[in-house]
Amino acid sequence: MELKALLRTRTVMSFVLAVVCVLGPTLSALADTSGTLPKASSTSGGAEAASNSPKNLIPTYAEVLDGWKKNGAKDNHTGSMTLSAASVTGKSANANVTVESYDGKNNVLVWRAKGDEWIEYDLDVAQGGLYTVEMSYHPFVDSRDRKPIALSLSVDGVSPYLEAKSLELYRHWKDKMPIVKDDNGDEIRPAANDISSWQTWELRDMSGAYLDPLLWNLTPGKHKIRLAGSDPMALESLSFKAPVPVADYEAVKKEQPKNIAPVVADPIVIEAEQVGWKNDSSITLAFDNDIANSPYVRGKISYNTLDGSHWSSKNQEISWSFDVPAAGFYKIALRQQQSLVSNRSSFRTIMINGKVPFSELKAYRFPYATGWKGRELANEKGDAYQFYLEKGSNTISMRVTQAPVISAAAEMDKAIATLTKLSTDLRTLTGGVDDKNRTWDLKKDLPGFVEQLQELNDNLATTREQLITINGRSDALSQGLVTVSKDIETLLKYPDEIPYDAGRMNKMQGKLADLVKQLSSQPLQIDRIFIVPVQSSFPKMESTFTEKIEGSIINFFNSFRSKEVSEKTDDQVLNVWMNRGRDYVNLLQSMANESFTPQTGIKVKINLLKDDKLLLLMNAAGMAPDVGIGLPHDTPFDYAIRNGVYDLKQFPDFDEVYKQFAPGAWMPYFYDGGYYGVPETQTFSVMFYRKDILQNLGLSVPDTWEDMYRMLPVLQQNGMNFTPVEHSIFMQMHGLEYIKQDGSRTGLNTDKGFEAFKEWTDLQNKYGIDQRSDNFVQHFRDGSYPIGIADLNGYLQLTVAAPELNGVWGVAPIPGVKQADGSVARWTGGNGGDQFASSIFKHTKKPQESWEFLKWWMSEEVQEKYGLDLETLNGVTFRWYTSNVDSFVKLPWKEEDLQAILEQWRWFREVGKVPGSYYMERELTNAWTRTVIGGENYRTSLETAIKEVDREIQRKMQEFHFVDANGQLVRSLNLPVITKPWEGVDKYVKK
Repeated sequence: MELKALLRTRTVMSFVLAVVCVLGPTLSALADTSGTLPKASSTSGGAEAASNSPKNLIPTYAEVLDGWKKNGAKDNHTGSMTLSAASVTGKSANANVTVESYDGKNNVLVWRAKGDEWIEYDLDVAQGGLYTVEMSYHPFVDSRDRKPIALSLSVDGVSPYLEAKSLELYRHWKDKMPIVKDDNGDEIRPAANDISSWQTWELRDMSGAYLDPLLWNLTPGKHKIRLAGSDPMALESLSFKAPVPVADYEAVKKEQPKNIAPVVADPIVIEAEQVGWKNDSSITLAFDNDIANSPYVRGKISYNTLDGSHWSSKNQEISWSFDVPAAGFYKIALRQQQSLVSNRSSFRTIMINGKVPFSELKAYRFPYATGWKGRELANEKGDAYQFYLEKGSNTISMRVTQAPVISAAAEMDKAIATLTKLSTDLRTLTGGVDDKNRTWDLKKDLPGFVEQLQELNDNLATTREQLITINGRSDALSQGLVTVSKDIETLLKYPDEIPYDAGRMNKMQGKLADLVKQLSSQPLQIDRIFIVPVQSSFPKMESTFTEKIEGSIINFFNSFRSKEVSEKTDDQVLNVWMNRGRDYVNLLQSMANESFTPQTGIKVKINLLKDDKLLLLMNAAGMAPDVGIGLPHDTPFDYAIRNGVYDLKQFPDFDEVYKQFAPGAWMPYFYDGGYYGVPETQTFSVMFYRKDILQNLGLSVPDTWEDMYRMLPVLQQNGMNFTPVEHSIFMQMHGLEYIKQDGSRTGLNTDKGFEAFKEWTDLQNKYGIDQRSDNFVQHFRDGSYPIGIADLNGYLQLTVAAPELNGVWGVAPIPGVKQADGSVARWTGGNGGDQFASSIFKHTKKPQESWEFLKWWMSEEVQEKYGLDLETLNGVTFRWYTSNVDSFVKLPWKEEDLQAILEQWRWFREVGKVPGSYYMERELTNAWTRTVIGGENYRTSLETAIKEVDREIQRKMQEFHFVDANGQLVRSLNLPVITKPWEGVDKYVKK
């Protein structure tokens, strides 16, 4: 009866939703706008209205440029204008700008931005047409400010296209040389120094999607040019120039000097790792044990190549300098490896002395090939290109470009949008219920659905052929499209059965989103660059068969040399095992040598622990370390109940260390009155929102769940939705404890527990939120989820994978529950998989030395330096989520985002652990499945889960002697209870 009532309710909801869709514009106008996001002038005007996308309000550059050219905009004019950056004619009230001298240049604009600010210039255009914009700038070289300078540029209050809102001015980096070696004689991967100085850059889209710099259409007359950003820099000038076409090789060859005497000179050899500069600190060096690589040191790690996997995206650029002995014609080749992605070509823009010499080098293709190969820069026939070089210092630069594949990626994005629309139509038709007892005639019940699905399949087939042409062969991406097409063909074979399994549409969206993500990777590994006179031969660039055999034998025997945990410990030093990658280990060892050992006199050896499961085996063999760091969040508890780790409360100054971290971060490491681990890293959920879409819909960022429920109909009537949410948000915000304080059973068997569970499942049953989401970042990018909840990893993914959205999305605390005193409670736990801890092992002979190391390791200064150096070495995706808030705030966060994260941090409360509590997650997921998918009554479903969890807890509590054979509690675990938000963040929160 309850299931039938539920189905009737959903049927009524479907009808109401249909009415809402009809009355959408009216409802949207009536939406609460009392707290709407302020509309910046840089996003106002007609450009947004020109978008043909219902979600992304601003059209793309390709769309706008095509329209400009069709309307007669010219790029073959002679106009040129330069604005002095000091001649500011307008600025925001908070703009921190002065005109002064900076690094050798006078009367430049020094912009010490501290938040979202803008400046304006007046520009008088004599010749109308399409213009590039070149900026002369100087980044501030600061130990904490390491990211590119983010800007948006608008003309007369309008951002003409999406890419104009997300521009970047890059820094220049250079690796620290010579490379330092560790105690084993292995090189330690060097970090990079910021060597930025005055430099110029023609503005490009930050994703590397176009071959040429961006263009702006400027009509004759006066215009307002606005730059908006939040990153400090010095600015000398803005130059508006007509685009300079790049001729093809044959045309350039005709213009080169004639009758030049052949050059007689030795080959110029550039070691790829010896870069002049790179515009991204995360372009790192790599060790490759191919015997022909240079330098090659037998049995040792030598960073002898440029890491292709880290040089693969956006506008990542590297420049090398070399000296030419005599003016004349030369040819160029690379010893390179292009097998990092199976069967995939990679593309580079190649420049000589800062300019692309001819059009064929705008997107030069490096085809897939196994192993290291010598690759001459040549045409499709294999004829080497000839480069005229002047005597003296020259440069060669290579920049990643996505341009050849961007049209295919755009088609795949359209396919994802189509699938999203079809999924929404299907959900509206079925009310979100996969009713096996209903018969469908999809062509009649949902006109046009089958035809759109067939058209989508045809378009994917065209895209697949396009990818094969671009790539030069079939690869995993094109085969992935075949898989999606087969899924669609299966649906089309029996279209009337599609409503019975609507979830397959979401799965196809996820597959396509993964393929689009793969498409953006263009890796290329380089060992050496060779420049030789055209009449000369290149040096040998590939190893011979004999050398390959020799190298294989050497590498085979070297493989037995342990690079992981040492098989025996050294009693003379403090042995620390780190469950992270080698770069993490090397960086910490270097810092320990530099500061910890000189300060304390305690020698430390940091060992690489590749798999935390080895701890169990090594501990059983009596070979446990003194300290373990980077341990999964459940490891300290698992060892604590088996007397395997040290109770940190035994140290007299433990309370001082305890206060440095949020009380909720300590919960997983508490057991029987003691704490057995120090919270090392943590992450938690925050809310992400699209400023542009919410603004257009007249919606404000929700503060409570009631606010969220009110905005859902407006989102859904526009084909949008909200992310699925994990249970901790609803359980904890209602004041529930997952486990009773004595540890004997769950704390969910209360009226509040059932109410919270019902609210959680009502997201799908009542409010129509999707049951699952395969790819939050993709949904957020295409606007189908313009607001949603994800952990901090989502922040980095959006920063890296969605550069086109820079400046149009924000972060807020998750919605909460309003309390009697008017405050809003936002309690939530973290993402267990990203919580890591440090512990002291029980059998250590150096407990005090181990404790001193842990205090040093988790101190503010060390955590800040470690996080900054790690990010410099590997890029923003390696952001260090330190649990030390004093260090966290000093990492390169955007200020407004940091404030939202800190507000959520104060409500962080991880779930405590007791023996058997590992059943909780599984059984709550089962309960959700029974209620949402199976239609079971929420109370009955949760009761079943509670019984299963309580049974397992009782069994394990008896095993560890907290409960007797009769099920009676012998002694309480006395779990900590946290009821107040953490005040430790208050000193950093701006009121």
